[in-house]
Order: sequence, then C-alpha cells, then structure tokens
Amino acid sequence: MIPKYVEAVISALKKNGHEAYLVGGCVRDMLLGSEPFDYDVTTSALPEETKRALSGFKVIETGIAHGTVTAVSDGKSVEITTYRADGEYTDHRRPDSVSFTKSLREDLSRRDFTVNAIAFDGCEIVDPFGGREDLEKRMIRAVGDPEKRFDEDALRILRALRFASKLGFEIESGTKAAIRKKYHLLSCVSSERVYSELCGILLGDNVCSVLLEFPEVICHIIPELRESVGCDQMTPYHIYDVYGHTARVVANARKDKILRLAALLHDVAKPKMKTVDSRGRGHFKGHAPEGAKTAETVLKRLRAESETVKRVCELIALHDERPEANERSVLRYMAKYSYADLDRLTELRRADNLAKNPDHKGENDDIDRFEEVYRKLLLEGAPYKVSQLRINGGEIAELGADGREIGETLSHLLSLAVEGRVENENNALKSAAKSYIQAKK
Repeated sequence: MIPKYVEAVISALKKNGHEAYLVGGCVRDMLLGSEPFDYDVTTSALPEETKRALSGFKVIETGIAHGTVTAVSDGKSVEITTYRADGEYTDHRRPDSVSFTKSLREDLSRRDFTVNAIAFDGCEIVDPFGGREDLEKRMIRAVGDPEKRFDEDALRILRALRFASKLGFEIESGTKAAIRKKYHLLSCVSSERVYSELCGILLGDNVCSVLLEFPEVICHIIPELRESVGCDQMTPYHIYDVYGHTARVVANARKDKILRLAALLHDVAKPKMKTVDSRGRGHFKGHAPEGAKTAETVLKRLRAESETVKRVCELIALHDERPEANERSVLRYMAKYSYADLDRLTELRRADNLAKNPDHKGENDDIDRFEEVYRKLLLEGAPYKVSQLRINGGEIAELGADGREIGETLSHLLSLAVEGRVENENNALKSAAKSYIQAKK
C-alpha cells in the first residue's frame, strides 16, 4: 500500500528508534482508494536526528527551522517534519512560533480537518479525531473548534470549499457556520494563494453546489460578482438569477482551468449592463466585452498567469456572438476570430446554453448545429487562417508584392477563400493574387 521509496524512509527512522508515520492528504487519499500525488511523513525525531537517521539518503534542508527536511529516495522526494505545536497566529496565516513535541496527537491536533489528521505507518492507523468516520460520512469537519482553526489560518476556509468541491463531501454544520462567520479573514491571505485555491474549487466535480452554497465567500474574493447574486434576468430564456446561472455554467464546462474561469466570469458585467424594456424583459447589450474588461481586472488582481488572463478574457468577450449556423457564416466567424481559442469558445457557448431555460433551448441557441458545422469545416481543412492558404509570402513576393503588400494580399486571398470566391489551390490563389497586386499599382 505504501510505495517502497516511502517505506524505506519510514523504516530508516524507525530503525533509529523514532516514530514515523505518513500523515495528511496522502493518508486521506489512500483510505479513499486514490493514489496520492505526494507523501508526507511526520516523526518524533528532531531535525538533526532525522538527518542522522537518513544518512543513507540525500537530505535537503527545505525548512529545517520549522522541522522539515526532504529526503530523496529512489529519485523521489519525501518531506519529513518533526511533530510540532504551533504558537499564536497573529496574522491569520502562519504561526508566530513553532515548537517541537514528542506527541503525535498534539501534532495532529493542529491540523485543519479531521480527514487530514490521520496518521499511518503501514501497520497502525492513528486517528484521534474521527477522520475515518468522517471519510465514510463524506464530511469535511474542522479539528477541534472550527472558529479557532479559521482564526489561525484563513486559507483553510477556501481549502474546505476545495475539498468539498473536489471530493463531493458535505461540510459539517459547525464548520460551515464558522466559515460564514470568519470568511472576512480571507483579506489576510495573499492573492496568489486565493487564486490557487479558487482554481482548485472550480476544477471539482461538486463545484456547482459549493458555489451556490457559499456565494458570500466567492463574492468576498471576487467582489465584482456580488451584484450577480439575486439579479433576475427577467427573460423566458433564463430560470436562474445571474449567479445561479453562472454556477451551472461552470459545472457544465469541461474541467479545464481557463474554461472554468471564463465560465465563472462570463456574465460578471450583466448586472451593470441590465436594461428592462417596455414589456418588462431584461436585456444585457454589451455585457460580453464589458465583462472581459472586468475579468481582466479580477484576474490581474488575483495574480493569474498572463496567458490565462488573455485566454479567459478572449473567451468572455466573444461568448455572446451568435453567427448563423450555415457553413459560410461559420467559416466567416472562424476567420474573424482565428486568433481565439475556438474550441474552448464553442465549449463555453455549449455550457452557457445548457444552463438556460430548457423549455426555450431551441429558440435560445442553435449551438448543436453550429458545432456540427464547425467540426465539419475543421475536419475538411477549410481555410480560416492565412497559414492554411496553399500559397505563402515568398510566392506572393515573386508576383511583385513587397513589404506590407504581402500581408495585405494574403489577407485578401483568405477573404476570397472564406467567401468561396476562390478555391484554396495554389494556381487559383496565384491568379487571384496577381489580379489584386496589379489592381493596387
């Protein structure tokens, strides 16, 4: 059950008279029948004792002041941390001081949730806080007093939501109440850590339930979403408010970070752009490009990767485009937005459509037909980018064009090919290029 390279580390510590256990997420995952991503060991040995016991391994002093070293076993890294007790958490993130202890129970008592406070050495399971029972109940419960746990480290609030989303677990009522009381402490957490946990929440199978149950937490870290909660769309095409619709779009989207971030923020500008006509129907003209601007502000504040910001904002800006679902219109659309990630854009439109009123699906969007045509054109290799033309810049230059003219000619040829006015074949393209160049002289 325990990989040999990890077992070797535990065995070396035990042979030198120390206690040693796997602890935390790896034990939780093993008990759930999943393969852990990495393995953490906790031990009664002090850091210098750990180093001596592991003299047969390469040991890296990754965090020795806090009791952590990393052993390289069979080419793989294993973190080993001395049993410890934490001091006060005055910044709501990290302990002001750390002291070492010989008590495994004391070490486990400082951990966030019962399902992460289980230790296992290959033979014995140590579970003083009922973590295994909570795993069976599919429940996230804080170790000890939940308010104290969140006061110590506010990031645990988002970790609770991430575990609930990823594992499909319910959050225990007392822990849930503490989240609602303490979520304002998330202001003490760095943007980078908030972003990382938010992405983890969004990529879970149970994301819709988490978003719907904890809008106050999500809107605290993204205040721009607050007006979406309770914003009636006032249209027969929607049966949910903007926030409820958004949660369902996220869940409908494939588990891809860029796609789900775009889903979360795709309608962020709807409340701002809402107008109501004389019939009492809501309209949101311009919400897509305005939403892209807002999303850029949000994602940059969260320190998202620049490429992620770019891709997400492109998707949001274009998600409300509705070309006719015939080959010529779809090909024009593909050519116009060839710079964008059209596969993800199609997926976002589908996820958006699925979160609308099913009674109006046919009237609301012909996404099925659009996607059918889009996939057919891709399969056939229909040209929608200059790079797909069966002529290149060098051949254009040989016809008498130079500098900017070459690019302009290629763009012209692409327009002709998209409109079906010239075949994407070298001789036909050369002839059309020659006519265009001569006409420009």
